[in-house]
Amino acid sequence: MSAVSASPLRLGIAGLGTVGIGVVKIVQRHAEMLEARTGRQVVITAVSARDRTKNRDADLSGYAWETDPVALATRDDVDVFVELMGGHEGAAKNATEAALRAGKDVVTANKALLAHYGQELAEMAEAAGRVIRYEAAVAGGIPVIKALTEGLAGNQLRRVMGVMNGTCNYILTRMETAGLPYDTVFEEARQLGYLEADPNLDVGGIDAGHKLSILAAIAFGTKVSFDDVVLEGIGRISIDDIRRAGDMGYKIKLLGVAQMTGRGLEQRMTPCLVPDSSPLGQLHGGTNMVVLEGDSVGQIVLRGAGAGEGPTASAVMGDVADIARGLRLPTFGVPATKLAEPTPAAVSAPAPYYLRLELMDKPGALAKVASVLGDAGVSISRMRQYGHADTSAPVLIVTHKTTRDAIDVAIGRFPATGVVEGEPVAIRIEEI
Repeated sequence: MSAVSASPLRLGIAGLGTVGIGVVKIVQRHAEMLEARTGRQVVITAVSARDRTKNRDADLSGYAWETDPVALATRDDVDVFVELMGGHEGAAKNATEAALRAGKDVVTANKALLAHYGQELAEMAEAAGRVIRYEAAVAGGIPVIKALTEGLAGNQLRRVMGVMNGTCNYILTRMETAGLPYDTVFEEARQLGYLEADPNLDVGGIDAGHKLSILAAIAFGTKVSFDDVVLEGIGRISIDDIRRAGDMGYKIKLLGVAQMTGRGLEQRMTPCLVPDSSPLGQLHGGTNMVVLEGDSVGQIVLRGAGAGEGPTASAVMGDVADIARGLRLPTFGVPATKLAEPTPAAVSAPAPYYLRLELMDKPGALAKVASVLGDAGVSISRMRQYGHADTSAPVLIVTHKTTRDAIDVAIGRFPATGVVEGEPVAIRIEEI
């Protein structure tokens, strides 16, 4: 380590919610350690938030206060603009752009901003000789951005996947362990403060989709393309699906998968079944997990807290420390002008599927279902039928590898058989 720099690295923090206060606490508590590890003193010079009178459980008296985050971003005594406000429009975007124009580096936890404007901001930063760091934007305290841009730089990435929304994982595992229906656990999560102000950002897969699009850009050298992420939330997952998937040896997760195929870049954030004995199958509560597969390293698994004051503030400070050390990398691992325009893959790669059907108690019902599946090109690997209740009974089918298109064709033909009640449930089984 070189000698300690005479000039401190000066932070301006916009947003003093849970994460912002967590960053303040780390800087105050570990000032000497940060200086020893980076060779440079790290200090906070100014902060910004909407309400100055709010009790934030931290001493902010030594910092200048700006009510306007753009004014904070352009202060002469700020070297790094730390954007922790959230939202992909308005103040966060305006202040980030102002910081870059003013020659500041940026550290952010804002996955929505990067998912929607990552390419534009990356080009702006790199043209100005500035850096944007965003470890805290994806998977909280898990250093997955650093792993992709640095540790795995010598690998051609094959696949990136993971559980990237702790709230959804909490809901699904709580349904499983407590035997509670989705609506009950959803309301419980709301009462505990786990859900975003707009719950669909969580349970609709949007928040996790933002994160996946960022990881895909780094892993495959493409421009961020959130609009091409296939999104399906967890609202249709029933306690029966969870129990019966368990009977077949699987767990249901909201799983993000990105991979480059011969058809183009496949990105999806959808409910999937994973083997219950796999690392993803064993993931409980609000924990996140990201699985990276490279041609040289093989498969590695990163697991940890995906949100919260400490883990997210830890990720922010990891980025601050790298800037203090002088580490300067392109936003998405390669220069923004060299990122390729991705071709979205229109069809998912073949995989086994879990099907749940409500089958009427009629002669030859199973044979009719099997015939429809066969005509659609779907072959059955395993099947389980439960006892009849009144006039129908659930039937579970695990298929051999097939396409979602073939599954949809079969589902579209089931009503004509006269033996299938209601709407079948089809969930992809991800091989890990």
